[in-house]
Amino acid sequence: MPELGVNIDHVATVRQARRTNEPDPVWAAALAELGGADGITLHLREDRRHIQDRDLRLMRETVTVKLNLELACDPAIVAIACEVRPDQATLVPERREEVTTEGGLDAMGLRAKLTDAVARLHDAGIAVSLFLAPDLRQIAAAAELKVEAVELHTGEYALARPGGAQKEELEILKRAGEEIRRLGMALHAGHGLTYRNVRPVAALEGMHELNIGHSIIARAMMVGFTEAVREMKRLIYNCQE
Repeated sequence: MPELGVNIDHVATVRQARRTNEPDPVWAAALAELGGADGITLHLREDRRHIQDRDLRLMRETVTVKLNLELACDPAIVAIACEVRPDQATLVPERREEVTTEGGLDAMGLRAKLTDAVARLHDAGIAVSLFLAPDLRQIAAAAELKVEAVELHTGEYALARPGGAQKEELEILKRAGEEIRRLGMALHAGHGLTYRNVRPVAALEGMHELNIGHSIIARAMMVGFTEAVREMKRLIYNCQE
């Protein structure tokens, strides 16, 4: 069964809308753990639009499951990661004007920057994952960087209409996942996954980790954070049925 990483960024988004002290993403992380989360994911952006340095540092002290930090290749953010030492660092693309992360990293075009970032993170004892589109050329570039995992961007699958279009996107993810595992890396996936579309992705052979945020945060507003995580865990656990 894949592990569930709960992305708590948008708890901080609500807090930062008023620049106050609530809701606290550190508290949300604890509730996610109570709901069965296997990991907590957070993205420390260069512009600090949601997660703040304080959040990361406190979660490093309090989270008892896997702590997965998403970050750009920016040297200053990489330095913070090396100091705080999350269990995993997921390198992602980042643009100031985007609402959320759009597309995957260009592992081919950013080879020099990625080589430096991956080396620094590895030297700090941090496992590294790259957030990539399901493109076999990008996956090959990731393998050359000797990262531990690739997280497939599932946005095209999530946007596809149910039926033939979605099945085509799922097949693309399947082929990419097979290549990731063939090259000796762990298979992760995330972006746009919801309670309605997660099971086929969770059922892909060798799927190790799913990172889901917005859908869980939205559900939590209605049923509570712990129950929202439990409901997603049940769907993933029963994905083969």
